[in-house]
Amino acid sequence: MQNKSARYYGFLSIGAALLTITLKLGAYLLTNSVGFLSDSLESGVNLVAAIGAVWALTYAAKPPDEEHTFGHSKAEYFSSGFEGALILVAAVSIAIAAIPRLLNPQSLEQLSFGLVLSVVASAINGITALILLQAGKRLRSITLRADAHHLLTDVWTSVGVILGLLLVSVTGWLILDPLIALLVAANIVWTGVKLIQESGSALLDASIPLEERQMIDKILSHYDRHQVQFHAIRTRMAGTKKFVSFHILVSGNWSIQQGHDLCEEVETAISKALPHVNVFTHLEPLEDPKSWTDQDL
Repeated sequence: MQNKSARYYGFLSIGAALLTITLKLGAYLLTNSVGFLSDSLESGVNLVAAIGAVWALTYAAKPPDEEHTFGHSKAEYFSSGFEGALILVAAVSIAIAAIPRLLNPQSLEQLSFGLVLSVVASAINGITALILLQAGKRLRSITLRADAHHLLTDVWTSVGVILGLLLVSVTGWLILDPLIALLVAANIVWTGVKLIQESGSALLDASIPLEERQMIDKILSHYDRHQVQFHAIRTRMAGTKKFVSFHILVSGNWSIQQGHDLCEEVETAISKALPHVNVFTHLEPLEDPKSWTDQDL
């Protein structure tokens, strides 16, 4: 699967969501458990989010045009933010279904069959999540990573539901069923809030990861000498793309060719260390006071 595109994994997520919804809804219909209902609602969110992810990945892959000269890669952040919002909606839906059961617990039926279906659904989600997580890291896709983390949250949610309902079958405490559903709702709220925060930060041009910024600083330090200095170093991310810009200050006595050669050398060094980063440089004379008015904030 090394050569598969991000969209391929988006369609894989859709297929997994359809299958797990069927299994979890079957578990709910067999058992009448609001815990299983909450689990199936979260899988419904997975499906809508996966469809949104395929749209975002398709749109983000479009080449630059006159209106979007830097490309469309930020579309991925809308997908992850949308997924976070859907998770919050699912949490509210789960709470609405669980609270009446908390006040009026109901008996459960065919619990063993429901548990088997839930275990199978969890295994599917777990395998899909691991595949998406690896692909997201390899393709540098926040959409695939968000989808993977959501699926992993779904797996742990399902594990909690399964363990709780096993406890119900052993103790006969029916009130545990709606309590489990409310715990599921609280857990996925946290996931949704984190996704929304991450997307919002990225849309505000968040910097590249610290370790990559440190690599750039290390490369620049090799060139930093009496007649060469750097400032106004700025970085940002846009989906799978990352951008770095900085000013190179050299002696005003240098020729245009000397300055150009240095810029090319520095840009090449950074591009080799971080192949996925787009590098922009601006050459300025050291002696001009105006060159120092736009240093990094």
